[in-house]
Amino acid sequence: MKNILVPVDFSDYSKYAMEVAASIAKKHQASIHVVHMMGLTDAVLTRDESQEVFEAMYHMKLTEKRFDELLNVPYLEGVTVHQNVKNYTNFTEINDVAISCDADLIVMGSHGSTGLKEVFVGSNTEKVVRTATTPVLVIKDHMPDFNLEKVVFACDFKSENIEAFKQIRKLIKVLGAQMELLYINLPGERFRSSIEIEDRIYKFFAQAGIEDLRPKDVNYYNDYTVEDGIFNYSFSNKADAIAIPTHGRSGLAHFFAGSIGEDVVNHSVLPVLTQKM
Repeated sequence: MKNILVPVDFSDYSKYAMEVAASIAKKHQASIHVVHMMGLTDAVLTRDESQEVFEAMYHMKLTEKRFDELLNVPYLEGVTVHQNVKNYTNFTEINDVAISCDADLIVMGSHGSTGLKEVFVGSNTEKVVRTATTPVLVIKDHMPDFNLEKVVFACDFKSENIEAFKQIRKLIKVLGAQMELLYINLPGERFRSSIEIEDRIYKFFAQAGIEDLRPKDVNYYNDYTVEDGIFNYSFSNKADAIAIPTHGRSGLAHFFAGSIGEDVVNHSVLPVLTQKM
């Protein structure tokens, strides 16, 4: 791991993400690229009227001051930090920033979202999770002693998850954690017998070219919803984080079908590691 991208809005959640990113960077001698999406309109940046120019200068000076406060902390000592200010207004463009700085990981803080805000707007973190091709680690709380030992990776073991599985497995290994594989078995029409589950997982590993794992290495857990199953299993097994692939749906497809990955990101209190399929 060489480069870690941390999008910030200077909230407490941004500080939580920065502290975790610093912990990871120190272990891997990586650099941190911290980016703030200032979101000024083109009119403010290009028009000559004094009011607009003053407003742009004010926001730029305020951002500079906030960067100084954010980065002048003991846990960043010895870490190389690159500052970036982008005039993007849409957090989906974080993926472009991640590609430009060759990021191996995006670390973001999030308070999640619920209710109508979740349905119609979603959080900025959710937008990044939905669009980023780089793995995203979402931090929900202050974690000064961040250390991953056990990460639960949950999916339905369909072929569409293979590349995401490979990427997350590789990253979890780099982070020095143990990965526990999880399949959630649901009631009703989505119920699968043990033999059916084993057959699906066997085909998944075979298609992925993975020879060191077998169906017996996957834990089966019964619950009423995938989200509840992931949370209940993770808490009962004292996991440090949850890893999950996400579809990256947008528009009407996202509205009607949703995404388990984004739901987990919104509602989990544990850190969540996501990889777009």
